[in-house]
Amino acid sequence: MSTSSPEAVKKLLENMQTDLRSLSMECKKKFPPVKEAAESGIVKIKTIAARKTDILAALKENSSEVVQPFLMGCGTKEPKITQLCLAAIQRLMSHEVVSEAAAGNIINMLWQLMENGLEELKLLQTVLVLLTTNTVVHDEVLSKAIVLCFRLHFTKDNITNNTAAATVRQVVTVVFERMVAEDERFKGIAEQPPPVQGNTNRRSVSTLRPSAKDAYMLFQDLCQLVNADAPYWLVGMTEMTRTFGLELLESVLNDFPGVFLQHQEFSFLLKERVCPLVIKLFSPNIKFRQGAGAAAPPAPVEKPYFPICMRLLRVVSVLIKHFYSLLVTECEIFLSLLVKFLDGEKPQWLRAVAVESVHRLCVQPHLLCSFCQSYDMKQHSTKVFRDIVNALGSFIQSLFIVPNAGNAAAVSAPAGGSGSGTLGTAQGVPGTGGGSGTLTTQAAFEYRGTWIPLMTVSVQGSAKATYLEMLDKVEPPSIPEGYAMSVAFSALLDLVRGITSMIERELTTEEEAAAEFRETHPEQEWKPEPGAHLVWEEMVNASWCGLLAALSLLLDASTDEAATENILKAEMTMASLCGRLGLVTPRDAFITAICKASLPPHYALTVLSSNTSNLSSKAYSIQGQSVQIISPSSESHQQVVAVGQPLTAQPQGTVVLTAKNIQCMRTLLNLAHCHGAVLGTSWQLVLATLQHLVWILGLKPAVGGALKPGRAVEGPSTVLTTAVMTDLPVISNILSRLFESSQYLDDVSLHHLINALCSLSLEAMEMAYGNNKEPSLFAVAKLLETGLVNMDRIEILWRPLTGHLLEVCQHPNSRMREWGAEALTALIKAGLSYKHDPPLAQNQRLQLLLLNPLKELSNVLHADIRQKQLECVLQILQSQGDSLGPGWPLVLGVIGAIRNDQGESLIRTAFQCLQLVVTDFLPTMPCTCLQIVVDVAGSFGLQNQELNISLTSIGLLWNISDYFFQRGEAITQELEREEEALQKQALEMGETLNRPFHPAPPFDCLWLCLYAKLGELCVDPRPAVRKSAGQTLFSTIAAHGTLLQQPTWHIVVWKVLFQLLDCVRTSSTTADKEKIESGGGNILIHHSRDTAEKQWAETWVLTLAGVARIFNTRRYLLQQLGDFFEAWEVLLNHIQSAALSKNNEVSLAALKSFQEILQIVTPVKDSDKAGDALAAMGVPPVLIDPLSASGPGRPLVRSDSLVERLTRYNGAELQAPPPGEESALEDSTLWWSAWNTWYRAGTESTRPPSGPAEKLAFIPSQPFLTALIQIFPALYQHIKANFSMDDLKKLGVILHGAVSVPISSDASPFILPSYTEATLTSLQEAVLTALDVLQKAICVGPENLQVMYPAIFEQLLLFVEFSCKPPQYGRVETKHVANAKYNQAEWVALNYVPFAERSLEVVVDLYHKTACHKAVINEKVQQNIIKTLRMPLGLKYACPSESTWKLAVSSLLKVLSIGLPVARQQASSGKFDTMWPELANAFEDFLFTKSSPPDNLSIQEFQQNESIDVEVVQLISTEILPFANFIPKDFVGQIMTMLNKGSIHSQAPSFTEAEIDVRMREEFSKVCFETLLQFSFSNKVSTPQEGYISRMALSVLLKRAQDVLRRYVEDERLSGRCPLPRQQVTEIIFVLKAISTLMDSLKKTQPENVDGNTWAQVIALYPTLVECITCSSSEVSAALKEALGPFKDFMQPPASKVQNGES
Repeated sequence: MSTSSPEAVKKLLENMQTDLRSLSMECKKKFPPVKEAAESGIVKIKTIAARKTDILAALKENSSEVVQPFLMGCGTKEPKITQLCLAAIQRLMSHEVVSEAAAGNIINMLWQLMENGLEELKLLQTVLVLLTTNTVVHDEVLSKAIVLCFRLHFTKDNITNNTAAATVRQVVTVVFERMVAEDERFKGIAEQPPPVQGNTNRRSVSTLRPSAKDAYMLFQDLCQLVNADAPYWLVGMTEMTRTFGLELLESVLNDFPGVFLQHQEFSFLLKERVCPLVIKLFSPNIKFRQGAGAAAPPAPVEKPYFPICMRLLRVVSVLIKHFYSLLVTECEIFLSLLVKFLDGEKPQWLRAVAVESVHRLCVQPHLLCSFCQSYDMKQHSTKVFRDIVNALGSFIQSLFIVPNAGNAAAVSAPAGGSGSGTLGTAQGVPGTGGGSGTLTTQAAFEYRGTWIPLMTVSVQGSAKATYLEMLDKVEPPSIPEGYAMSVAFSALLDLVRGITSMIERELTTEEEAAAEFRETHPEQEWKPEPGAHLVWEEMVNASWCGLLAALSLLLDASTDEAATENILKAEMTMASLCGRLGLVTPRDAFITAICKASLPPHYALTVLSSNTSNLSSKAYSIQGQSVQIISPSSESHQQVVAVGQPLTAQPQGTVVLTAKNIQCMRTLLNLAHCHGAVLGTSWQLVLATLQHLVWILGLKPAVGGALKPGRAVEGPSTVLTTAVMTDLPVISNILSRLFESSQYLDDVSLHHLINALCSLSLEAMEMAYGNNKEPSLFAVAKLLETGLVNMDRIEILWRPLTGHLLEVCQHPNSRMREWGAEALTALIKAGLSYKHDPPLAQNQRLQLLLLNPLKELSNVLHADIRQKQLECVLQILQSQGDSLGPGWPLVLGVIGAIRNDQGESLIRTAFQCLQLVVTDFLPTMPCTCLQIVVDVAGSFGLQNQELNISLTSIGLLWNISDYFFQRGEAITQELEREEEALQKQALEMGETLNRPFHPAPPFDCLWLCLYAKLGELCVDPRPAVRKSAGQTLFSTIAAHGTLLQQPTWHIVVWKVLFQLLDCVRTSSTTADKEKIESGGGNILIHHSRDTAEKQWAETWVLTLAGVARIFNTRRYLLQQLGDFFEAWEVLLNHIQSAALSKNNEVSLAALKSFQEILQIVTPVKDSDKAGDALAAMGVPPVLIDPLSASGPGRPLVRSDSLVERLTRYNGAELQAPPPGEESALEDSTLWWSAWNTWYRAGTESTRPPSGPAEKLAFIPSQPFLTALIQIFPALYQHIKANFSMDDLKKLGVILHGAVSVPISSDASPFILPSYTEATLTSLQEAVLTALDVLQKAICVGPENLQVMYPAIFEQLLLFVEFSCKPPQYGRVETKHVANAKYNQAEWVALNYVPFAERSLEVVVDLYHKTACHKAVINEKVQQNIIKTLRMPLGLKYACPSESTWKLAVSSLLKVLSIGLPVARQQASSGKFDTMWPELANAFEDFLFTKSSPPDNLSIQEFQQNESIDVEVVQLISTEILPFANFIPKDFVGQIMTMLNKGSIHSQAPSFTEAEIDVRMREEFSKVCFETLLQFSFSNKVSTPQEGYISRMALSVLLKRAQDVLRRYVEDERLSGRCPLPRQQVTEIIFVLKAISTLMDSLKKTQPENVDGNTWAQVIALYPTLVECITCSSSEVSAALKEALGPFKDFMQPPASKVQNGES
């Protein structure tokens, strides 16, 4: 209800009346004047009330009168009355019915009451009501009222004092509120001219309106009072306190800032009065130093006084907050003072309130911004903003520095806390967590033993002070531990938060404006106003050092997660802000701080330490106190959550990660994630740190580069608590997201990120050099992740990315390079499979760019990398093989970049790729790549690591050739198109087109490349490869050669085939003869392949056979080429050198090829021969496949298909000559060329070695020689027309040489029949066949050929000699076959006996036919035969074989039976003169052989042999002696002597006694005797000389008998009982037998033929014989018996002395 409503008025009037009545009642007795006044008052009111119009105005007009009674009542000084009056007056006031005059009166009355000390509270109430209800009181009255209140404030009564204080405050406020209201009223009216500046009359300020003037006077006096000066306006003040004055000043300044800012007078007051006052009052605080009181100072210093100081600071806060713009200079002083109060030497309470004041500033970013503009950015001004920040920093630092070591323990309660995370002093409050009653750790900071708890001091962003509000305290309060720290901490955080959010807001607005500007003016460039940026940069530059120092220290000291979080957030926002402003150093510094905090203390990380050293070199000081960037202390009481290995080059033991480290790490991740775009070069710091953390936590890269917790196996020293284990996946996830978010970075930032990762990776590489420690793969993994998420703009980062990864791939540390390759190949695969726009098929450049690093990997030497590379190729082929197009050469290049020094597995993988290409992709690739495919396949054939691959790749070449064959036309067309294009290009460039095999058409060139590759493989060092390649080469030429154009054949022959033959020949002749130990594992090498030489031999065989076959099957095609004869010669030359090679297999095969090109149909017998040959090589003949018998030792398992084999063997028929044309080989030049080759080969191969026998020369094998000789008959058929005697001689030499060749002992069991069987070897048979062919040819040939007979005889007779005198082969020592040990490499002379015997038979046979030929007679063939036979005859038992001499005898007999008649006929010609002595000698040698019969000869055999001797003697007696007149005399004489000898000397001195009677060749002796006697005593003695000879012989015989017998008797006598020596006994027996034989002969002969003298000698023996009777030997006795028997014929009576007419 308003005071002016009728009801209110009515009520007022009633109340007034009631009051007056009450007053009159009270004063009735004591104070009659009052009573009267009251009653007149009632009348007055009633009068007014009766008016009814505007009662209140009327009341106001008359208020002096209305009030009068009450004033008088107050004057009574009676409490009751006074109270009543004051109540009534208040009621009037509250209805605003008091006029100015009345108000003055009331004030005066109140003053009196005050002076009397009455009703003080009522007084204050009244004054308050009077001043607040209206504005009637002003000027002096007002001042009086105010003084009254002040006076009441200083009474003895506490309640009064306090009430008065409150009233004063309210009154002061009212005064200023009136002024504000007044200004509002006059707002619209024009301002008066400003007052003259420097007005010194402070009492009257003429320019101000009334209320303003009051306010001005009041404020001025307050200043006077606080300054302890007399007031100008508040007259009557008796006392005043500064604290109260300061409070009033502060409230006015705080509540009415507008007044001071709008009115210059007030501003003037501020500058002139308030500021100097404040500065003056501050002085004790400034001068005071704690602890200086110890030594008494000369002049006592006033101590700082808490209440004043605290209030001053409040005033200063208000001044700075509201009037900074007016008081720029003054504020500079205030702020500097404030900074000083934070000094460590100031009292604790002073520092606390100062820090609270600073906090108040920190929550006002715009104010801080102004400071920065006004001071820090001006030249000669204090850097206030910087100082504030630094002061806060050093303040915080100082709190951790314990002032005196004495009570360090007292201050740092948990000194040396246990480090386990729960503090030593359990200052926590009992926890309520689930009622478990556990202790929760109080939030606190702890640094180097100093422990400071952290309290909640204010809500974030507001500075709620505690000590600045303690207005009632007079003594400085005790500050709880940690309070100042907590405030300073809040201040720091608020400062950072304020600045960063303010600047970022403005930056965002600016960016939006820029974006808008760009949209509207696309062609112009946006230029922001530079001013704002400069301010922001200056703010950051000024504050960052201090902030960083403080925050780092706090971060290190913090033990509370929330506090840590706040600090990190502050550091992070600062870093991001610096980044946005482009301030690199501070940005890096903040990031470094976070990084350092993430890592364990003292962790050696170069990036960070180098960065901090830069900072510390910019030392800066705050009032002489240097601020360092604090390095983390080691003993923080943090909960350890992980223990791991540090990532350093030197092993350092383990390091510990605390929960705080992990928290910092998450901040770091957050920073990188949210502010990656502004990190720029500091990516390096961030990533380096993350790398180390990831390492310590044991996160290892997984597929795609994401890091996953490693298995425990990785690092035994990594220990993770469960807390961190649950965190790891989150961290790993954030890490991945961090790099995923790189897709939102702009190109420049992305490059920064890539560069940072690269240099990080380089460091990791450096560190991994030279040791086998696990390297850090963080950078590589993250490069991969970054590449994968930025695939859409891969081109811009591909080169740096892959370039670096390629370097990683070459690193010696295997794990490192493995990941490099993993990353690189993953990127390439991703790049190829990514859906680019435009697609790769249309963007060849990009495709080649993506594939290029794959090619570069080929230069890396490490096998594991190449393995990865090839696996990648395999996957690319499988997924994108169809769309590679122009990328094929690159891919094939990679597959083909294999080298032998790479391991098997590598080559195997590469080969899989190649197989895939050949099986699936040949049709999809450009035809120009086919040649590359051939080359690559070839290179796999040539690698020597994995034999199977080489062999399979040869198979691939075969498949490729099939593909060429099937797709020939298409390939031809495409290649020809390409060729045209290339030629055109070459013409334009003015160059010649350069490709291999140029003149041939491109498709033929492709074939030639294939052939050339196979040709290279044919000379590979490995035999299996050579074999397979050779078969393939010849098969492809056979199968697909028809596709080639005729001129190309020329290249095939000369460039492919002959070149191949040359290479093979060279390699074979230079191959190593060392034995190859069995090839690893359990592969046994057959002895026929156990040296390189033998293995090359096989190749040579194959190659030669292949070439020969081509010559054979394609002869008609080749003959059309111009130079067939040259080719023929070259081929023959190859055959010759092969035939002469020192290898049996090659030489034999060469002959086979020779046979093939001569188109000699091999005799049927030949397959058996091959069997022999194989047998010679030690291969059991059972296995031999008749078709494969193209050379000894030919592998038995043939891989060729049957069809191929048939093709090969029927090759000759495939290209039959055109009908009517005879075989072109009739061309005799070709045949004679072949003969010359044969002759050279034969001569060379059969010529015995000339050197000493020790150097064992090569000796050709039997099968070879056999084959060689077998060629002759066929060859002869073609050349017989011109075959001359010279040629025959040449042939003879060869045949002789061939037969003379010994065989090696290891082959002999196969070639030689067992020694006892008399058969010929195939070679010998061939030799005889050759001669036979010749002989037959001569037989049917013209006369002039017959002169060759003797030559043939000569040849044969040479062979006959072999029976006794095996031919010497150079100086090779041969053993007799019977003595050869098969397991030693000795040479065995063949058993030549069967051969010689066969030759002898042939001789006899031939002689039989040709004895009468002129040439045979002229050339003394018979003599030669006899001469030859002399040898076996003479040797007789010494002959190697018994059959030999027997055959010789029978042959001699046959020859003589044919030849003697001829000789007798030709006696006159003298052609046989020389024969007779030979014959005589032959008889002599045979009949009286020097050899003794073998011991084991049986009696029957002996008798048979004796009968042969007898046969000879009989021949003499029938064929020779009867024709003595045609025969030279000497010869007959020799015969007689021989017979004579036979009759005596037929003794063999080596018989056992039992056989002696048989072994004496009695029969022979008899025949000899008989023949001798027959011719000696025959009547028809033609000459006395002959008779004389026989008589002589007899007498000698008898005389000798006499001597022997005599000597025997004597010896027998002497020897006593000892038996005589064996020989002597034998001799005597023989003599006795001879005597008996002689007696027999004499009896048979006619008596007239016996000389009387002979009888006398016979009889003279008798006495001697009788003497022998005493002998002891039974054998002698038996013989004696026989000898004495015949003497009975002499026992007859003596006859007359005359006998035969003689005395």
